[in-house]
Amino acid sequence: MTAPLAGTVALVTGASSGIGEATAEVLAGEGAAVALVARRRDRLQALSERVHEVGGAATVIEADIRRRNEAESAVDTTVQAYGRLDIVINNAGVMLLGPAVNAPVDEWEQMVDLNLKGLLYIAHAAIPHLLESAEQQPRYVADLVNVSSVAGRVARSGSGVYNATKWGVNAFSEALRQEVTRRHVRVGIVEPGATDTELRSHNRPEIQESMNQRFAGVERLRADDIAKAVLYIVTQPRHAAVNEILIRPTEQEG
Repeated sequence: MTAPLAGTVALVTGASSGIGEATAEVLAGEGAAVALVARRRDRLQALSERVHEVGGAATVIEADIRRRNEAESAVDTTVQAYGRLDIVINNAGVMLLGPAVNAPVDEWEQMVDLNLKGLLYIAHAAIPHLLESAEQQPRYVADLVNVSSVAGRVARSGSGVYNATKWGVNAFSEALRQEVTRRHVRVGIVEPGATDTELRSHNRPEIQESMNQRFAGVERLRADDIAKAVLYIVTQPRHAAVNEILIRPTEQEG
């Protein structure tokens, strides 16, 4: 039986760890050639080797997508390597929480630069290629999946700027969906709740402690839980578009 993504090319940002890493492996396992985009080349190289060991195709692209030229180059390099682009997973992001009063503004800038601007740079560069692939075999459809968060739905004290970036992701995704859906480019978002990745480790120690207390006793999601949700979106038949998946740990209340 032919793998559902055979003949397609997928670009995954933030592929060096967590959700991005798991998603790249899942997509490769279903037949997609994967472009692995992140800043940590050593991590990407190790992932690429695992993909090749099971007969898949992967290309390592070291890039900081906060820089527009590097985001555009990542897309261009992918198309040059494989001749097309069918699937984009905009996963790279950072979550830096804490009170707005006396907050380190550089943390806000990091979130806006990566969660919003980086995502927009990749989307802008990729859309022409997705539109082209949607007119071609093997699927006659293309996919852009933006990884958002439950924070894109529920605002919380101490999470204001992270909320703002993820609400922005959701708003952009819906507006773009309306623009390109009749041309068979599907735009979807995945909104994870508490997930066991390195994301929370970027926070200041006192914020990490607060997060640990909030989720004490909650079995967090795993990266591959989110990867499976992404796979579900991109393997739907051409006539079906899954626009939004909210996925929380069973024990997470808000």
